[in-house]
Amino acid sequence: MTKIIAINAGSSSFKFELFKMPEETEIARGLIERIGLGKGKFTLSHKGGRETIEQNFKTHTDAVNVMLEALVEKNIIQSINEIEGTGHRVVHGGETFSEAAVIDETVVREIAELAEFAPLHNPANLMGIQAMMELLPDVTHVAVFDTSFHQTMPESSYLYSLPYKYYKDYRIRKFGFHGTSHKYVTGRAAELLKRPIEELRLISCHLGNGASIAAVKAGESLDTSMGFTPLAGVTMGTRSGNIDPSLIPYIMEKTDKSAVEVLNVLNKESGLLGVSGFSSDLRDITDEARKGNKRAELALEVFSSSIHKYMGSYAARMGGVDAIIFTAGVGENSALIREKVLDSLEFMGVYLDEKTNNETIGTEATISHSYSPVKVLVIPTDEEVMIAREVMRLAEEKSSL
Repeated sequence: MTKIIAINAGSSSFKFELFKMPEETEIARGLIERIGLGKGKFTLSHKGGRETIEQNFKTHTDAVNVMLEALVEKNIIQSINEIEGTGHRVVHGGETFSEAAVIDETVVREIAELAEFAPLHNPANLMGIQAMMELLPDVTHVAVFDTSFHQTMPESSYLYSLPYKYYKDYRIRKFGFHGTSHKYVTGRAAELLKRPIEELRLISCHLGNGASIAAVKAGESLDTSMGFTPLAGVTMGTRSGNIDPSLIPYIMEKTDKSAVEVLNVLNKESGLLGVSGFSSDLRDITDEARKGNKRAELALEVFSSSIHKYMGSYAARMGGVDAIIFTAGVGENSALIREKVLDSLEFMGVYLDEKTNNETIGTEATISHSYSPVKVLVIPTDEEVMIAREVMRLAEEKSSL
């Protein structure tokens, strides 16, 4: 039995999940909020219940120390020595990391250097890494990158039609994100379909406040909707998704905003929020649409159609499709969005079972008809399990050397 902690550290937060491996059984999970911001909150859930601790957490090291002490005090573990590995979500691995990596000084330095591509995320991810390495110096620490799954994309997918020197000199290219989620659900799809993943052509729809679509052929990412940053691709909660780039100087001229201010609008004031005018939460928008709010109805149509376009595009890229997967908050819970995204795809062999679709909320299910050549699956994502698996894999490789 091995105990592994999967971690997602933000600039002022620390989210974790403790697993018993290789059984992949969750032992406990928790969230520490407002690190370095005065009065913080630590919420811990385990089989004994759920409790909240409120106190100041000056640094991530303070937060991790309190977490480890709580795990022992609540008899969730007998000693911190039971923890044999930690896995850390890192947003950007650039072209440096095509898979998860055991963390050492070199990996820490490279994650820091890649912060130019993810200035809000990589430094925060590093805070969590350094805190865990300080308090658990003798265990295996692993970095799992959101971008690494998409490193299999060919040049025709990841290059932009810009002067090639921009790619060579500045690494301007499509990186793609949500890779850990896409990898998990496509692997699980192969299990559900009882077919080798090497035979499958899959379209994975990770639909949450952030959203991305991936074309996965033979278990490898062939293309994905997000680009150099997570702003590209489909309409999202507050992100615009793809727009004509000429709009940026046009908006600057019309509104007297700087380029940075326009990017802030595209990232934080657009998408579902921008179209609806009142919310970025699909649940709010769906409720208002049912009441006849025209802007809410329009937001749903814009969101769905932006995803719908990728279905035919990625089927063409892969020479067909065997299954379409819906995951993440919206993908797992909104029957309405799934129905809208799949509307009129019968020509591709997609036949949605409306009854099963409407009954499926947050659970694993096949929502296509039994006679549908293309299967449609709802698979709740589990990025934390994927992180724990990578820790196990690399720890075993390390011990065998």
